[in-house]
Amino acid sequence: MRYLTAGESHGKQLTTILEGIPSNLPITKDDINHSLLRRQQGYGRGKRMQIETDLVEIMGGIRHGYTLGSPISLVIHNDDYKHWTDIMGEDPIPEDTKLRRVVTRPRPGHADLNGALKYGHRDIRNILERSSARETAARVAAGAVAKKLLKELGIEVAGYVKEIGGIMAEDQESLSMKERQEISQKSPVMVLDAAAEKEMMAKIDHAKSEGDTLGGVCEVYVEGVPAGVGSYVHYDRKLDSRIAGSVVSINAFKGVEFGIGFDAAKIYGSENHDEIAWNEELGYHRTSNRLGGFEGGMSTGMPIVVRGVMKPIPTLMKKPLQSVDIDTKEEITATIERSDPCAVPAASVVMEHVVAFEIAKAITDQFPHDQFPQLKEALDKYREEIRWF
Repeated sequence: MRYLTAGESHGKQLTTILEGIPSNLPITKDDINHSLLRRQQGYGRGKRMQIETDLVEIMGGIRHGYTLGSPISLVIHNDDYKHWTDIMGEDPIPEDTKLRRVVTRPRPGHADLNGALKYGHRDIRNILERSSARETAARVAAGAVAKKLLKELGIEVAGYVKEIGGIMAEDQESLSMKERQEISQKSPVMVLDAAAEKEMMAKIDHAKSEGDTLGGVCEVYVEGVPAGVGSYVHYDRKLDSRIAGSVVSINAFKGVEFGIGFDAAKIYGSENHDEIAWNEELGYHRTSNRLGGFEGGMSTGMPIVVRGVMKPIPTLMKKPLQSVDIDTKEEITATIERSDPCAVPAASVVMEHVVAFEIAKAITDQFPHDQFPQLKEALDKYREEIRWF
């Protein structure tokens, strides 16, 4: 499985090409649109979410509600493009026409300056349009297909917020997967802790009033992945490594941990590892899950628990950061395109979908998958084999 995305923030559309999905997987536009709508929600989002409603158009690879096995083409149109046609259009600019909204002031914390240096662009808009978090809508579309595949295989995924601006949600270890999904989707900040929810919203309001921004921590929880998915034999086949790379690839994410994560540095080995048990009901299982469902780059059969940290968005409305104009070399304040006071809730949806994609990819790498029934049969057989190993 693999996918590619194309498109700019204010361009005509975002396009996703997804390859490697088995044939005969049941899926509809509603499965994808549900995920796209969740990405646009969340307390602290900016005005862009009021301009557009992201809806997918299936251009290929799906017929009459089932995948064909051929590449799937998904398009998300940009309703606001009509206001950007002369700025973002593909046709050459007439010699006597001055291009509007040229950007020469790179924003610290963004891809602006590094991208301009790498690709030789004097107009930084050529960088910021593609490096925008708007691109994550195309990744969520791909992840929505992966989530549907996992669900049909008995694997469920939930993403939610653990921390915003230093306010931490209490652990809710007793919650079922269904409860995690339902509670987070009803929460304005996509958190499982009602008390923390109110504090987080108040802090977001304060940041907005100050023209500032907040970061936080997202968590993804996955149930139903059998032991042994991934591999220890090569670095690039380790599933936790793949997941970590995908999480850090999300705009503004700066770190990843599994299970107790960095807290492992503070305790003894006797307090860190997950002891092994077996019974007829569960088969092999662990008596704890401190390692977050991974050992040796492979799943242990326990729930996969992964967290990612998102930095505050660096575009500050009232306190713009200092920069240098690339044309004049003068010290200036950075360009302000738009800014969300807090995008952590929406980022938890993005993280949920990139994690889902990596797990689906690992499963299709490991089992026959030209046809969905073939994949399901192979995975069910494997589950039974390892249960009585």
